[in-house]
Amino acid sequence: MSAATATGLARLNGLAAAAAELELASCCGSSAWARALAAGRPFAEEADLFAAAERVWWGLASEDWREAFAAHPRIGAPAAGLAAAEQAAAREAAAPVLAALAAANRAYEARFGHVFLICATGKSAEEMLAALEARMGNDPEEELRVAAAEQAKITRLRLRRLLA
Repeated sequence: MSAATATGLARLNGLAAAAAELELASCCGSSAWARALAAGRPFAEEADLFAAAERVWWGLASEDWREAFAAHPRIGAPAAGLAAAEQAAAREAAAPVLAALAAANRAYEARFGHVFLICATGKSAEEMLAALEARMGNDPEEELRVAAAEQAKITRLRLRRLLA
């Protein structure tokens, strides 16, 4: 573990519960997840934090997952905070790709009842659009699990940045 990560972990461990929940909520929009993870402190190592984050995430109800999904902007839509950096490639896409993303997002939300979620870091807008279109064939329960897995990836990246 790097010195910066150790310092970040010590800072997180030392926060009051409410402050820790707020910091953790910036990584995942599920209030139950943030509350449980804050209550699980202190974490001795980064790996302990990541393991707890996964364990808590996969133990949550689908309503908690949907709460986390709702904290995300649509892919290709204006975004702020961490989502803005994660979706940078989508903002640089050509107008026709952005229009296709917008239409596909609407169709996805109508079919599944939540925002399309993908770990966008390092992916082009075209790659995200292709993934969205491919996932439209999933049944709703399968897609909920796929979206939850994408949220878990996003959360891990955000936790790593939180500790940096």
